[in-house]
Amino acid sequence: MSEGFERFRALHQSGCFVMPNPWDGGSAVLMAREGFPALASTSAGIAWAMGRLDGLAAVSREEAIANAAMITRLTGLPVNGDLEDGFGPAPEDCAATVEAAIESGLAGLGIEDTTADPEAPIHPFDAAVRRLEAAAKAAKGRILLTGRTDNFLHGRNDLDDTIRRLQAFAEAGADVLYAPGLPDMDSIRAVVMAVSPKPVNVVMGPRSGLVPLSVLAEAGVRRVSIGGGNYRHAMGAVVAASRALMQGDLAVLNGVPTGAEISALLRR
Repeated sequence: MSEGFERFRALHQSGCFVMPNPWDGGSAVLMAREGFPALASTSAGIAWAMGRLDGLAAVSREEAIANAAMITRLTGLPVNGDLEDGFGPAPEDCAATVEAAIESGLAGLGIEDTTADPEAPIHPFDAAVRRLEAAAKAAKGRILLTGRTDNFLHGRNDLDDTIRRLQAFAEAGADVLYAPGLPDMDSIRAVVMAVSPKPVNVVMGPRSGLVPLSVLAEAGVRRVSIGGGNYRHAMGAVVAASRALMQGDLAVLNGVPTGAEISALLRR
């Protein structure tokens, strides 16, 4: 049982915390410097940074785990690996991914019920539960497992089925539950109530519009991840700076972290 796992598990026992998603060494050490208690990798950020489209199989199991392990090594923080569908359709694939994540020192990971098949993007209910059962058996007491259903990301806007899946994932042994893309705060509250007392992760907030962290905390959310939002925010800064530079405004680069700052953080 790793120290990172214990620290990560304790964070979910009360309150609500933000877990941002770096995508490389520089972003990881800068976020760690700001005092976040835990970090998570982002499959979207990794893929985009490597010049690939986001999606299942854009990044390999080895690449995804190596990225999360690097973040762990550089920051010393508990890190949750965005390990997508477990890198394969079978329960054994999910278990193998859990074992590899533990071996690499990750504190947590998520397993999604996605298939990479645009005609049938979500695993059937029974298959999804079997996959989580295998992951939970491998994870128990060694790494924090998040069970995730991507219904709302794939046009399956069925809150009842989403809750049914999350409850089944909880019964299968998932430590944290997560349904990205929930439409509004009422849906978030319904999910929290349905799987209580197990903690719920929300990515940024409801699709109806982002709300303060205090609102999510009042709804009972325990963890807020940012997904690819950190990467997209950074790209927004790149666009803004590029436009200013095209107009001859070199001063737009004043105030950014220096190379020496980043190097010093990487050397720790």
